[in-house]
Amino acid sequence: MNTFESDFPFSYITNGDEIYRRSFATIRAESDLSRFDDQQAQVAVRMIHAAGQTDLASDIDFSPQLVPAARAAFDAGKPILTDVHMVHSGITRARLPRDNEALCFLRDPRTPELAAKMNTTRTAAAVELWEPQLQGAIVAIGNAPTALFHLLNWLHEDPTRPRPAAILGIPVGFIGAAESKLALASTAESLGTEFLTVHGRRGGSAITCAALNALATRQEILETK
Repeated sequence: MNTFESDFPFSYITNGDEIYRRSFATIRAESDLSRFDDQQAQVAVRMIHAAGQTDLASDIDFSPQLVPAARAAFDAGKPILTDVHMVHSGITRARLPRDNEALCFLRDPRTPELAAKMNTTRTAAAVELWEPQLQGAIVAIGNAPTALFHLLNWLHEDPTRPRPAAILGIPVGFIGAAESKLALASTAESLGTEFLTVHGRRGGSAITCAALNALATRQEILETK
């Protein structure tokens, strides 16, 4: 077991801005961001910060126009559609440029019945309720591979269906997560959308929210109160 020997009181950094500055400086020193452009690197740094793992950079994958497409959607006031409430709750709404609406239909009363009818998860079934808000929206899937797979299949089935501007497909897990993200990366262009993902098993709500907030704010250092 690790031990930490010191006399009380412990000394530590208390300035929030300084913690952010040092954190992001450490990430940039220890991560290989060379394959990202400046805008992508800013988003990747925030994702790495949320994960606490500098090697995450090697698994982050952007489509070429993801950042400008997502930021244009934010600026146009388009909504954010999320698979779970943890992603929905992690959005820093004060930073949204147009007070963009964030929507999650997991607790919608129609969702359990849809899931039973479709013989699928509630997160996948809830994707069916996105259609009225989906055109030009930002999709953020941080938990459920089934939701990402269902969205990709749903878009493929009918080319006249609305297209999101960007899909942040970063589900976490051991069953289906890596496969769903490979499917996103290999089909997004043909489906008419941009994508951001983290290949492999890693992902989750915190990393997804970090990416969303970075795309919305265009800032690497956030003020702290």
